Amino acid sequence: MDGTSSGSNLTDDLAGLDFAAVAPEEFARIVKSLSAKQLTEVMRGELRTRILGEVFGRMKQQFRPEAAGGLTALIRWKITGESDAVYETAIAAGACRVTPGRSDAEPRTTLVMGDAEFLKLVSGNGNPVTMFMTRKLKVAGDVGLASGLTRYFDIPKA
Repeated sequence: MDGTSSGSNLTDDLAGLDFAAVAPEEFARIVKSLSAKQLTEVMRGELRTRILGEVFGRMKQQFRPEAAGGLTALIRWKITGESDAVYETAIAAGACRVTPGRSDAEPRTTLVMGDAEFLKLVSGNGNPVTMFMTRKLKVAGDVGLASGLTRYFDIPKA
């Protein structure tokens, strides 16, 4: 045995999940139960694409327009891992729109973090201030906006 069987079983287990059917609270529990190393291991290939697609796909439903008020902002997310994945969240007129890829628009803030940090952040298992202070989360642009982003979304708690 080379010791990787638990990682591949975990990856196989997660690959079999229908992420669209997993409630945000359940997703938060799954993330909480895994180490940063395990999170990084599962964020590879097609599974990574599916997980990122589902997380960003849910942002619209988890957006809290009453908290955002009249905020207008473009937030660029750069998730580093086996490759860089970029998504943009545009908040305007009490609505949230998420698009994959980098546009030509200038973001008000850009958040850069690894796969494990991203999953911890969006599942309520990571403290954004601690991540920023320990350089696991890098912010370019409006740091104030970045520090308050979590209040604009219903983030599940595990």
